[in-house]
Amino acid sequence: MSKKQETCEFKTEVQQLLHLIINSLYSNREIFIRELISNASDAIDKARFREQTEPALFEGDNDYHIRVSTDPEKKVFEISDNGIGMTYDEVNDNIGTIAKSGTKAFMEALERSRDEKTLTPELIGQFGVGFYSAFIAAEHITLVTKAAGADEGVKWESDGKGSYTIETVEKESRGTTITLKLKTPEEGDQDFTDEYTIRHIVKKHSDFVTYPIIMNVEKSEPIPDEELIKDSDGKPVGDTFRKIHSDETLNSMKAIWAKSKDEVTEKEYEEFYKHISHNWDKPLEILHKKFEGVTEYDALLFIPSKAPFDLFRPERKHGMQLYCKRVFIMDDCKELLPEYLGFIQGVVDAPDLNLNVSREILQEDRLVRNIRKNLVKKIFSMLEEMDKEKYEEFYKEFGQALKSGLPMDYENKERIASLLRYKSTKSDGKYITLDEYIEKMPEDQKEIYYITGENMNALINSPLLEALKAKDYEVLLMVDPVDEWVTQSLPEYKEKKLKSAEKGELDLDKVDDEKKNEYTALFKFIEEKLEDKVKEVVVSNRLKESVSCLSADDYAMSAYMEKILKASGQDMPSQKRSLELNVNHPLIDKMKLLFETDTTNPLLADYSQLLLDIAIVSEGGKIDNPARFSRLLGDMMSKSI
Repeated sequence: MSKKQETCEFKTEVQQLLHLIINSLYSNREIFIRELISNASDAIDKARFREQTEPALFEGDNDYHIRVSTDPEKKVFEISDNGIGMTYDEVNDNIGTIAKSGTKAFMEALERSRDEKTLTPELIGQFGVGFYSAFIAAEHITLVTKAAGADEGVKWESDGKGSYTIETVEKESRGTTITLKLKTPEEGDQDFTDEYTIRHIVKKHSDFVTYPIIMNVEKSEPIPDEELIKDSDGKPVGDTFRKIHSDETLNSMKAIWAKSKDEVTEKEYEEFYKHISHNWDKPLEILHKKFEGVTEYDALLFIPSKAPFDLFRPERKHGMQLYCKRVFIMDDCKELLPEYLGFIQGVVDAPDLNLNVSREILQEDRLVRNIRKNLVKKIFSMLEEMDKEKYEEFYKEFGQALKSGLPMDYENKERIASLLRYKSTKSDGKYITLDEYIEKMPEDQKEIYYITGENMNALINSPLLEALKAKDYEVLLMVDPVDEWVTQSLPEYKEKKLKSAEKGELDLDKVDDEKKNEYTALFKFIEEKLEDKVKEVVVSNRLKESVSCLSADDYAMSAYMEKILKASGQDMPSQKRSLELNVNHPLIDKMKLLFETDTTNPLLADYSQLLLDIAIVSEGGKIDNPARFSRLLGDMMSKSI
């Protein structure tokens, strides 16, 4: 067997990342032990799962455990497991690069939080760099691992400064051993070779880990009477106790989800949440329930306090883990919760599941479908029962995820809709529900009005809302991109249709036909001048003070939707919209007079373009020729003074 060996340089960004981890998180040094234990636990989970289908690989070595040992004289901390292990390529992929998908985002978050003096260790777990947290306490790390079924082991070493080495080595048993050469502690620092320090950290952070965390500890035991040295009077001479070393399990290993709620403390819930989520923040809400009936299963779910940085990335893993009789089946279990609730972290233990269950079987399994349905119901009930302040905390972080459920979960559409919150033209910057909106509607109002866009200030001051405000109609202000899909998926709520303020005819006071006819010729002229840019020019019943605005047909896309699609790289032609003009505005009257006096006056063409530019600017769009717009506006101002 030929030996493989290489030395690799860390990329510049990785060196910067390590520098930030080592120097910025110094005050939370003990978290590296939690992270290494969690990684070891995950490795054993994977081994137990694989053992179900390939038992021969694990024969004679399935007494799963995690071992911690220290050497105070050599300043060494070591942790080992007999989990799944890693191949050479897996070490390069998982250890050789740091947080491949999140390195840049992690660095930005660290820098930002450090500048704002809000740096917290939750970033370690959130961005998946737990292994490297060991460099907070270590000056050198050696990892030796062997994958299940492999012929050789792999050794990885680094001082975390500029490079790492990786090579194949001989290793008898499966699993991973990580050895840390610790930095010399400064005065007041924790001693990570001290037995009682290790006991405290394991109890605090990892007591619930399913596998025994073993440490060889020194104990005192009485010397048996027959072994004592005694004087002539039969009294012991010298020590009556002796020091012995023995293995001791440091954690209780209790499956927290299988316990009664009354038996679990808030602290235990928090630490278990941190263990499965790799976050440091406290959960916002907890659902712990034993479901009973035809089938029984335990569920322990957590709603995080903060949204993960990759919440809307396709490659993001779901937070649910599936167990059967406390045997780990799989993580990232998308079958237990719908996509839009994938941010929820938790465990389901279903004793009636087949241990060899595959993802394909899960999708068709009646029990899993039943679990999913019941969990979703309980989550909705939990959200509905939250007090207003806590729910707004949740909505601030996960409102967009919840909204994305509307187009994909028809069965729960009404419940999702009832949980939506929006600011409005009358809410004074506060969120309101759709039910609260309906409750305050004037008797003559038949529809729920809304407007979409990317800027709250621009929306609330939009000319499109002038007539609605004059009627004292409230308008919902929707500024999340996902709101465009919300309105498509929710045409009505509690028998009230949702109506866009910028699309189609509004049920408002109409301009009488006689007055419309007065402007027909002028509007036809303006329409011809702008025929490449607008669908038509019409009399507006939306405007009260402004001179112009743009509107679309009922089933056309909104201006914001068009902007979103173009920003995503979709090649699509701009849609033509209607230019609406306010016939009660003095500018339109003066244009009409000018048109009736001299239809060839070049100012008419300039002012026609100006009306379109004003409409585009008022909705936050970009005009084709800003210099011309500025010149025309300047000319008009100078003539009016």
